[in-house]
Amino acid sequence: MNHERIRISGGRIIDPANQIDRDGPLCIADGRIVAVGYQPDDFVPDRDLAVPGCIVSPGFVDLCVRVREPGQEHKGTLASEGAAAAAGGITTFCVPPDTIPVIDTPAVARLLKERGQRVARLRVLPIGALTRGLNGTDLSEMSALKDAGCPAVGNASVPLASSLVLRRAFEYSVSSGLPVILRPEDPALRDRGCAHEGSIATRLGLPGIPEAAETVAVAQSLALIEHTGVRAHFGRLSSARAARMIAEAQQRGLPVSADVAIHQLHLTEEDVDGFDALCHVEPPLRTVTDRERLRSALAEGVIGAICSDHQPHDLDAKLDVFAATEPGMAALETLLPLTLRLVNEGVLSLPEALARLTCGPASMLGLPAGRLDPGAPADLCIFDPRACWRLEDPNWRSAGRNTPFWGQSMIGRVTSTLVDGKVVFQG
Repeated sequence: MNHERIRISGGRIIDPANQIDRDGPLCIADGRIVAVGYQPDDFVPDRDLAVPGCIVSPGFVDLCVRVREPGQEHKGTLASEGAAAAAGGITTFCVPPDTIPVIDTPAVARLLKERGQRVARLRVLPIGALTRGLNGTDLSEMSALKDAGCPAVGNASVPLASSLVLRRAFEYSVSSGLPVILRPEDPALRDRGCAHEGSIATRLGLPGIPEAAETVAVAQSLALIEHTGVRAHFGRLSSARAARMIAEAQQRGLPVSADVAIHQLHLTEEDVDGFDALCHVEPPLRTVTDRERLRSALAEGVIGAICSDHQPHDLDAKLDVFAATEPGMAALETLLPLTLRLVNEGVLSLPEALARLTCGPASMLGLPAGRLDPGAPADLCIFDPRACWRLEDPNWRSAGRNTPFWGQSMIGRVTSTLVDGKVVFQG
């Protein structure tokens, strides 16, 4: 236990969960928050952390981060990607189950969680596999995965064998008390596509993935969610129509939520022009209309969280012809500045943006994070919203350099990240 008593002073405290937006100190003792916005009379700090001009917020919660460990350590490790996450203000993140081996046993789940705490010094939460080995057919032992620390189950990007298997999986997850994370995509409609099915892909001669690949899968899942009552979260939406379907389901009272990857809020199919493999992602970048509707759904709260969808790759993974390159981009260290770009463009207010990075994602999986409650663990992000910096090697910590934002100027930079009241990153 950390017994250092810390006073963070001079910053603007924003805690969307508790509707706090005020200046004043934040006091920490024994790794926990003692007071927000004032200093108790009996509090004597051992250390004063002065942060004038900075924002003090809950640590960010990222619902989709691939650290590549175990199984693909040549692309990244818990040490490298944990350092990148801390530099991005992220204190809690979820790892999809498509590791090697798959997160389908309590042993693998515990290993990842414990190594995350020891090596990355962050809260690393394994998402349990919905099916054994992600085979799409045989259901995993969800109750055992829950006991091992998995806050949810999912099948990553691997489709289930049939709608009957999906129904059974939903029913089992209800009995286990675990939410299900879905990446909606119909595998037959997706076929061998690698870019959005539209004018750009046609002109470039790339096989397309139609919007219907996502919306058909969303429709199927919503029908079974209504039938079973499962708590479901749709991860990384990419289309306007899917966002509208989620909005309608929420209005009907279905227990559904959704997130969007940060790059879908800035890039479109036009960025693929020129066969830019750094923009090869799954689901694909879609139209300008889709991007604008996703932004609107985010502002309206239909989409309640922004994730990084972080996927670090080695250099060779992006060097082949576009269709043969591996999808995904490294995104932990750009999550905050790209979210702040939405604030600067008038899409969200600063408190709304921070809600999509903190209490929004935490509430979707029932995580005790993303809030500055007195007595809660002191997981904090402190950032300078006006700091201008350039995305280049000296500033980059992820093992993956695969980002189309390389070389761009960013506004907004993390200065400190704390977990349990301990500084895990100092910029």
